Amino acid sequence: MPNDFVQHVRAILSAVRNALSFAPAWAVSLVILVGTTAVAWLVHAAILAGLHRLLRERRPYLRSLLEQTRNPTRFALLLIALAIALPPAPLDAETKMLIARFLLLGTICLLGWMALTAAHIGANFYLLRFRLDIDDNLLARKHVTQVQVLLRALDTVIVIVTLGSALMTFDAVRQYGVSLFASAGIAGVVFGLAAQPVLSNLIAGVQLAVTQPIRLEDAVTVQNQYGWIEEITATYVVIRLEDQRRFIVPLNFFIQQPFFNWTRQAAPTIGTVVLYLDYAAPVDLIRKKATALVADAKLGHARVTSVQVTNVSAEAIEVHIVLDSDSAAVTGNLTAELREKLITFLQSAHPEALPRRRNEIVDTSDRKAGAPPAQTS
Repeated sequence: MPNDFVQHVRAILSAVRNALSFAPAWAVSLVILVGTTAVAWLVHAAILAGLHRLLRERRPYLRSLLEQTRNPTRFALLLIALAIALPPAPLDAETKMLIARFLLLGTICLLGWMALTAAHIGANFYLLRFRLDIDDNLLARKHVTQVQVLLRALDTVIVIVTLGSALMTFDAVRQYGVSLFASAGIAGVVFGLAAQPVLSNLIAGVQLAVTQPIRLEDAVTVQNQYGWIEEITATYVVIRLEDQRRFIVPLNFFIQQPFFNWTRQAAPTIGTVVLYLDYAAPVDLIRKKATALVADAKLGHARVTSVQVTNVSAEAIEVHIVLDSDSAAVTGNLTAELREKLITFLQSAHPEALPRRRNEIVDTSDRKAGAPPAQTS
């Protein structure tokens, strides 16, 4: 800000102070500080309204930029106004020093706020080129996931640096922290252990953003739970299950533990239908029926990739049907529809394929008489 303008404003404020010399010092200071703040608020509102009127509907990106920076710029103008108005205010040195300390804290917070806003604006402008609402959205999911995870990690770093800088302005806090960690190593160990989960998740987030073992809307199987990656935060991942439940998994799980990612290399998503049937179930007919049902659905390029008996137990077999389609939404609807229609088909055409519990009754009365036991089932 030009020095001549600052001196001119201070001269006006000094004239106001002299004009109100009959009033108490605290009242004059209140008038000067509050009045300057109000003028700065009105000037900011007038500038913003003028820019909106100038841009109108011609520059939507610039209008969005103005909306996102409105609060930080207003706060910056208020800090500048208070810094200009403080010297002419008739306050004692101790009060001015206290207000100057708050202005310094406000400036540090403003810098952190501006850094956060700039990071989010840059991320939003970068992601304007990518769309998630199309069928082949693999590239978009890669970039959106990478930007969102890195942005959350950057937000955490900016907040930590801002808070640390604000605390370092207090001599008592700085000296206490230095003496505490210098004289008691236990405090450092405790702090390190307490921060370990946060730091591990933060590092895992950076690793996920760079290597991308998972992306938004990826179809995954985690701890026998099949679903889609709905949200990736700085500390956990939200998986949307087929029944619309949400499965919450720590972020570092995807770095340390194995899991299935069904859409790692291509945009089409894979869905599964699991049926528990009797040993008498006609697997070949089920395979043909599932293929016909998916073909009749005519939802994109959906198809059945495999129908297999993947497991058996003492009472039933596990039939695993795998299909894929162009998008996660189509796959989710198709798996539910296929499951319902296959159950209806088995109920009407092959009821013997449904699970049954077999009991064996042993008659022990003949055994007591020395005759071999009679068995029925």
